[in-house]
Amino acid sequence: MLGLIQEKQLLIHTLIDYAADYHGRTEIVTRTVEGPIHRYTYADARQRSKQLANALTRLGVKLGDRIGTLAWNTHRHLECYYGVSGLGAVLHTLNPRLFPEQIVYIANHAEDSYIFVDLTFVPLLEKVQDELKSVKGIVVMTDSAHMPQTTLKNVHCYEDLLAAESTEFEWPEFDEKTASSLCYTSGTTGNPKGVLYQHRSTVLHSFAACMGDCLGLTSRDAVLPVVPMFHANAWGLAYAAPMCGAKLVLPGKDLDGKSVYDLMADEKVTMSAGVPTVWLMLLNYMEEHGLGLPDMSRTVIGGSAAPASMIRTFETKYDVTVIHAWGMTEMSPLGTSGVMTKAIEQLPFEEQLPYKAKQGRVIYGVELKITDDEDNELPRDGVAFGNLLTRGYWITNGYFKGEGGNVLDNGNWFNTGDVATLDEDGFMTITDRAKDVIKSGGEWISSIDLENAAMGHPAVAEAAVIGIFHPKWDERPLLCIVTKAGKDVSKDDIMAFLDGKIAKWWMPDDVQFVDEIPHTATGKIQKTTLREQFKDYTLPTAQTAAD
Repeated sequence: MLGLIQEKQLLIHTLIDYAADYHGRTEIVTRTVEGPIHRYTYADARQRSKQLANALTRLGVKLGDRIGTLAWNTHRHLECYYGVSGLGAVLHTLNPRLFPEQIVYIANHAEDSYIFVDLTFVPLLEKVQDELKSVKGIVVMTDSAHMPQTTLKNVHCYEDLLAAESTEFEWPEFDEKTASSLCYTSGTTGNPKGVLYQHRSTVLHSFAACMGDCLGLTSRDAVLPVVPMFHANAWGLAYAAPMCGAKLVLPGKDLDGKSVYDLMADEKVTMSAGVPTVWLMLLNYMEEHGLGLPDMSRTVIGGSAAPASMIRTFETKYDVTVIHAWGMTEMSPLGTSGVMTKAIEQLPFEEQLPYKAKQGRVIYGVELKITDDEDNELPRDGVAFGNLLTRGYWITNGYFKGEGGNVLDNGNWFNTGDVATLDEDGFMTITDRAKDVIKSGGEWISSIDLENAAMGHPAVAEAAVIGIFHPKWDERPLLCIVTKAGKDVSKDDIMAFLDGKIAKWWMPDDVQFVDEIPHTATGKIQKTTLREQFKDYTLPTAQTAAD
C-alpha cells in the first residue's frame, strides 16, 4: 500500500523560490571583484536568476548542457547556481587555482558550451581559449563600465545579457534525478575526475546542512562562506542558506585576514566556513590588532584537520564555537559535523577538546564504516582504524563519463581513501590519507596527529609530516615546520615540546624548517610536492642504522 502524499520533484529552483517568497527582504551582500560592496535581496536574486535563464535559452543552452564558471563567491556567481541549474543545464564550477592545462582538460572533458568568468580570470582564459574545444562563447561577469579590452572570441557582458531579458520565466519541471552541477576532484593523482550531482541529492544535502546536529543554519544567521563556490559548491552553503533564509555575505576575491574580518564585523556575521589556512590569517590579524568577534557564534573548519590550538583560540579567546567537519567532493560534500553531544558539552573545555579535534559525528543521510585491507569491518571502538568507506543519499556512484571505472564495492560502499577510527557515539577521526600514513616497523603513524601536536607550539605557524625511507623501519617521520613571523625556535625546542604529547615511537626523526608548505588548489597540504622536495633527503637516524 502506498501513502496518500503529493508527489513533488526536489528541484534546485525551489530553494531560491522559497527564499524569495518567504525571506524576500533578506540581504545578499557581496564584496564585488570591481571593488564596491553590492547589496540586494533574495527577491532580487530570483528575478535576476530568471533573467539569466532567459539569456541562456536565447544563447541556445538546452537541458543537460554544461555551463562552466571561473568565478569567486559573488552575487553573480550565485545567480549562475540557480539560473543554470533551474533551466535544466549543468553548472560546472572550474577551480581557477588549478594549473591552466588542468583547467583546459576539465573544460574539454566536461564539454562546456559557455564559460562565465570573473574579471580576475579573463587573462587566464585569453591564454588557453584556443585549446577549449567545445566552448561557444565567454560571458564576462561584470557591467559595461568595467568590461575589459579582451582578445576573447564571442564574448558577452553579463549585465548587458541580463538587461536584455524579461524577469518572467517559468522554471521547467523535470525528473529530480536530473544532473544539476559538476565538480571535479583536485586531481592530486592522475587527471581530475568529475562528480555529477543531482537536483535531488543537492536538496537533500541542503536539508542536512540546516539540521541542528550538522551546521544548524537558520533565518537568524548571517553566513559568510569563505570556502569558494568552486570548491564542492561552497560546502553546500549556496543552497542551504536560501533554504532557511539566512543572510549571505559573499567575500569575492579578497580572502586575507583584514578583508575577511571587515566583512564579519560590518555585516554582523554569525557563522562562517573555510579551511584552516584562512582561519590562520584571520586569527593572526585579530591578534595583531587586538580585535574580537562579538557577533560570531560558530565557524565551520574543514578541508584539512583543524589544529587543537586553533580550536582552543576560537573558543576560549573569542567565544566562537568550532564545528569541525569532514567530507569530500564525492560526498556533496558533507559527511560528519563536530556538534557535541549534551554529555560532552557539560565537560570542562579541555576535556571537550579531544572530541572537538575529531572530524565530527556522522550526520543523517550518510553511512560510514571502517575495514581492514581484507575488507573485514572493524569495530567502532574509537581505537581500531582502517579504510573509511561511505554510502548515502548524496554520495557519488561513479565519476563523469565512467572515469576510474566502478568505484563502488558489492554493497555500494565508496572507498574514501582515508584511514580513520569510528566510535560508538558516531565520532569519526581521520588518522591519515591512505597514501600519507607512515608505516614504521609494521605499525602505522598518523601524520595528522603528529602535525596537530606540533601546531600546538606557540612559535609554529604550520606543520606537515611525511614519511622518509629508513633502512631499519621502512619509514620514519620527518616534521617540516613554518615558524610564525618574528619567532625563533630550534629542533630541540620542538622535540622537547612534543615529548609526552605523542607516543615515543611517533617522535619525528628530524625537524626541517621551511619557508612555506605547499598546498593543493583546495587548500590542503600537498604532500606529493613535499615528498618530491625531500626525495634525496637522508634522515640522521638512517645513517646511524646503516652504520
